[in-house]
Amino acid sequence: MIAIIDYDMGNLRSVQKAFAKVGYPAVVTRDPKIIRDASHIVLPGVGAFPDAMRNLEQFSLIGPIKKGIEQGKPFLGLCLGLQLLFAESEEFGVHRGLNVIKGRTVRFQISGNAAETKLSIPHMGWNTIEIKTPSPIFKDVPNGSYFYFVHSYYVLPEDRYWISTTTEYGVEFASSIWKDNIFACQFHPEKSQEQGLKLLARFAETG
Repeated sequence: MIAIIDYDMGNLRSVQKAFAKVGYPAVVTRDPKIIRDASHIVLPGVGAFPDAMRNLEQFSLIGPIKKGIEQGKPFLGLCLGLQLLFAESEEFGVHRGLNVIKGRTVRFQISGNAAETKLSIPHMGWNTIEIKTPSPIFKDVPNGSYFYFVHSYYVLPEDRYWISTTTEYGVEFASSIWKDNIFACQFHPEKSQEQGLKLLARFAETG
């Protein structure tokens, strides 16, 4: 059973429908028992980092999420769900994250040649990924595939071995990470048509 964490942030139903489309039913929940019993955990999210951390704490979800990761359950963070895995974010001041991954979340600073090409913040729309370390969820996903992004911040892992793919937008940033049972991506696979659905199916098949 795939548990999609409900903490009042993000397009939860779209993620649920995307899993259903590839043949893997998922439940949207904030019930700690359901999360404990789940085989896979998904943390989606759209919105501000400090609001997300506050909601996770308010709904007593931090413990079940971190416990599931420690137990080796396949975990997938989507967009804000990727950023929350890191130690801290500079969004609206410095805020502590889940601290599963050492590193931080920083805002795009568009300058120089990037500014001349009129790149805007947020980074929104289709962009390509370059596969650095092919994680299992990128099986059958061609290098250079397009995925859909909407974000103003990106992650900087202290250990670059976490980086699975990168994307160019003024700077080269980590667009997905992978280590052991932890997968997370800055883009929205549920909005990324064929390649995004393929990625969700591969995640559901892990573990």
